[in-house]
Amino acid sequence: MVKNRIVRLNSLLKEVISEVIRGDVRNPHVAKFVTVTSVDITADLHYAKVYISVIGTSVEKDETIKALQSAAGFIAIQSSKKVTMRYFPELTFKLDTSVDQQMRIDELLRKIKDEHDARQPPPSE
Repeated sequence: MVKNRIVRLNSLLKEVISEVIRGDVRNPHVAKFVTVTSVDITADLHYAKVYISVIGTSVEKDETIKALQSAAGFIAIQSSKKVTMRYFPELTFKLDTSVDQQMRIDELLRKIKDEHDARQPPPSE
């Protein structure tokens, strides 16, 4: 039952934090294409890791993570107004690289397929 509660809280916090970042954070260092991919709250509900995906250069990704981390208190306060919890967790922002890894894997698979197709003899009629 506790695990179900944590899963529900992770989902709720993901939606609320995403809404706050899109609507309330006015930092110019935060990239325009920012997505909250997941939230991982601890069992004691005092800390939460927020995984962020950013579309852009590595400099934009670093600046966005730093800007969000510096605005973590503001984001927590704004989010706590939308979610009723006894203690709102302390937020830590992490860069989610799974999208980049997936794109890299897709690129490698495409290259392998192209190389395989190039080695195949043309079908004879």
